[in-house]
Amino acid sequence: MLTVEEIIDFLENQIGCDRIQPDTDIFLDLGVVGDDFHELVDLYSKKYNVDMTKYLWYFHTDEEGQNFGGIIYRPPNERVRRIPVTPNMLTMFANKGVWTIDYPKHTLPKRRYDLIINTIIVICILVLIAMMVINK
Repeated sequence: MLTVEEIIDFLENQIGCDRIQPDTDIFLDLGVVGDDFHELVDLYSKKYNVDMTKYLWYFHTDEEGQNFGGIIYRPPNERVRRIPVTPNMLTMFANKGVWTIDYPKHTLPKRRYDLIINTIIVICILVLIAMMVINK
């Protein structure tokens, strides 16, 4: 049976922080967000063999980088109430071997319009740069 102290040791080694308590919110209290959060969860699931099939990232963290399209169409993490992830929870999931959060009912758009807008913006910028280079 895995202990919370073992999970805290894992987190301290990965994050480089030694102020972690069993009820510490990894996102809010430790500032592990975006890609760092995703990488941490991925390492955790592999190390402790936790089935992450039911894991929904957008309830726990945000996305990395600028999301200009998010000004018009909110990304998934802004459409739901965040659920903290703590060492106590990670210990429980590792001992069960499965991520067992019962997420609240919610609906997300079928398409990520915020990302489509971001792609259009990048393409427009690239076209403008290409036009400037050609016209020199």
